[in-house]
Order: sequence, then C-alpha cells, then structure tokens
Amino acid sequence: MESANIAGSSSIVAKTFTFEELTNTTRNFRDDCLLGEGGCGRVYKGQLHEQNKVVAIMQVDQNGNRKFLVEVLRLNLLHHPNIVNIIGYCADRDHRLLVYKYMPLGSLKDYIQDPSPSKKQLDWDTRMKIAIEVAKGLEFLHDKAQPPVIHCNINCYNILLDEGYHAKLSGFSLAKLGPIGGKHHVYIKFQGVIGYSAPEYVMTGELSVKSDIYNFGVVLLEIFTGRKAMENSTDGDEHNLVEWLRYFFKDQKFSEMADPTLQGNYPAKGLQQALIVAEMCVQEQPTKCPGISEVVTFLTHIASGKYDSEMSGCSKLNLNIS
Repeated sequence: MESANIAGSSSIVAKTFTFEELTNTTRNFRDDCLLGEGGCGRVYKGQLHEQNKVVAIMQVDQNGNRKFLVEVLRLNLLHHPNIVNIIGYCADRDHRLLVYKYMPLGSLKDYIQDPSPSKKQLDWDTRMKIAIEVAKGLEFLHDKAQPPVIHCNINCYNILLDEGYHAKLSGFSLAKLGPIGGKHHVYIKFQGVIGYSAPEYVMTGELSVKSDIYNFGVVLLEIFTGRKAMENSTDGDEHNLVEWLRYFFKDQKFSEMADPTLQGNYPAKGLQQALIVAEMCVQEQPTKCPGISEVVTFLTHIASGKYDSEMSGCSKLNLNIS
C-alpha cells in the first residue's frame, strides 16, 4: 500500500520480530504448521511462548523494504472488528513476514470452495452473518478511513473466521489508497484475480471503491451458491460465476442457484434478495453499483427477514422481483 496517514499517526507500534524468533515459533516453518497458501504468500501457525499466544505468520512475497514497511504501517492503523489486526512483523535481511492473530476457524475458502469433511456446513444464518461482517469491514475501508482504502483482493481466501464465525478481512498486500480531491478512480497496473476483479480494472487499470464492490459481489455469489468464481468444466473450459449468474437471472431460477449443501434450509425470499444484491454489485458499469453502506443496509434487512417492509423503497436496485 502507498503511504498515507489514515489514523493521524506515523509511528509503527507493531512488535518487531527477528527471523530467528519466527523460525522457532513455527518450528522452522514445518509443513505441519502450514495453514495455507494464497496469492500473497504462505501462512503458518505459530506459538509466541512469551505471550502464550497462538498466531498466524505470513511469508510475504514482496520485494522492497520501504514498500513492506509502508504496508505494516497501514495495517497497524486499520483497526476494526472485521479487519484482522497485525501483531508484528519481520524485515530481517531478505525476509518479510507479517504476524497476525490466529483465526481458529480458518478461511471462508475452507467452507465454500474446498469444504473438508471436518468442517461444519455453513447454515443460512451463518452465511448472512459472514456476508454482513465482511461488508462492514469494507464499509470501514471505504467510508471511515481517510483517504479511503481500496482492498483490491477480496476473495474467500482473504476472509478469515474467528470463534463464532466472526469474519475478518485480511490480505492487504495489493491494497491501494483511494482517490481524493473529487476524483473517482486511480489508474494502476492490473494485479487482481480474474473472475473476482471488476471489468474496468482488468481492461484499463481503472480502480475505485466500486472495484471492491464488484469483488464483494462475486464473494456473495460464492457464499450463497457454493460455486467458485472460476470453475473448470469437464470439457476443459473455464466458467465464470458472474456469467453463470446472469444466465439464471434471465429466468429468475433462484432456487436452482442455491448452494446444494444448504439442502433447502433457507428462506426463499431471503435467497432471492441476497442474490439480487450480489447481482447489483457485479454490474459491468461501476456507476450502477451500490455503495458499500447501501449493501450493508440491504444485507442487514435480509438477515432480519424484513424483505418487503424495509426494502420496498429500493426499487432503483430492482429488489422487488416477485
């Protein structure tokens, strides 16, 4: 992330670790300590013996000490219940590592994309809770942080789950400061993930907070359909989840879009409304996407069962398909 003073402080207060300390913490980065691997690097489970605290340690695939320390500063200033807080970092010789609080329930990917028999199937209420909390974390980045922060990399791997399935955004290595001074977007070289990223970002490098809204819309689709953003078919072709959504939307086959693992245990109207909110987030024209505060409001109403009385005024988003 670029340098900025979001919280009015320029000092890094996160703890500094040596590479030797983190090597000992992870038992020399043994395979049985490996929690997973994503676009930002490998993540290991470790034990800080002095603090008697279990942590997650990410080996960051990033060159440049200044860029890394700016990211540490930025993460250290982003405090919100739905954002993973940094505990410390290591910039020892060529080693770049970030230390976070350990999230015992893993990532959303473990439940949606690659479910394991040992993982609990997420019920409707838990999925709604996760969706709302991720949206609230994003709302903080877009509407509370000054200047706004564009995450750029929202996906199931970067949504971590604490006890009670409390969702927290992580994976800020691609994050950028949003436009200021009346501007609506910035231009950067595309670094996102095909299938998640907004079309204008992929094609032109045009990045705005609405790019995150598109990302989040894809994640909403994954949460409620159980499908991946990009899937390989038996014929070897890749299928895009957004295109799949639009195919079913034409005939309003909402029940056919539901994740089969829900086994029909969901409110039909609630699923319909949730998918419509997701569809509005993945508009090809960013100006047609809702703001994140609107998304939080819509999802909160859906979770409470207020499909008609509270959302009837949202006709501009076509939320009253019956």
